[in-house]
Amino acid sequence: MRLFVALDFPDSIRDSIRELTAQFKPLCKDARWTRVEGMHVTLKFIGHIDDKELDSILGALGKVQSDLPVAMHFRGVGFFPNERRPRVMWCGIEASPNLAQIAKQIEAALVPLGIAAEKRDYIPHLTLARFDSPRGAEKLVAAASEMQLLDLGSARETQFHLFESVLHRSGAEYKKLKSFSLVKDTA
Repeated sequence: MRLFVALDFPDSIRDSIRELTAQFKPLCKDARWTRVEGMHVTLKFIGHIDDKELDSILGALGKVQSDLPVAMHFRGVGFFPNERRPRVMWCGIEASPNLAQIAKQIEAALVPLGIAAEKRDYIPHLTLARFDSPRGAEKLVAAASEMQLLDLGSARETQFHLFESVLHRSGAEYKKLKSFSLVKDTA
């Protein structure tokens, strides 16, 4: 099994992203565009595990909680590592501070199970497109620079999810294996 942990977001934001990418796609034929219906806010990529490890992962994730829902504002576009050598085009996410704290909690819960911690800082984003080389991306980069403040909508999430990623020739298919309540029970 190939697993990751992520937040979902409303269809209204997916619709805004779909409209945005429709404008961008003709500008760069070499980009590999992410399917909007499969987009998610990744908290932790776990990778390949044996089926027998699943129960331990579910148990560890069940202990991750926050005092508040996660507030996210989807705004602007940019490139990793930078505009001169783009490898990934992203939509930015301004989030409440607890989003980074939840990502750290997930890391801490999974490390004792032998799942390596991420070496890079957590930067919430949605991947819009990937590039094998920066060739042909100039028009896309120029158009994106004018959309730094573009507002694609807001969301408040009270759950996070464990997904299985099943790879096919046509791309990855994501199956939601389990949802976890994010906010502590106040009863």
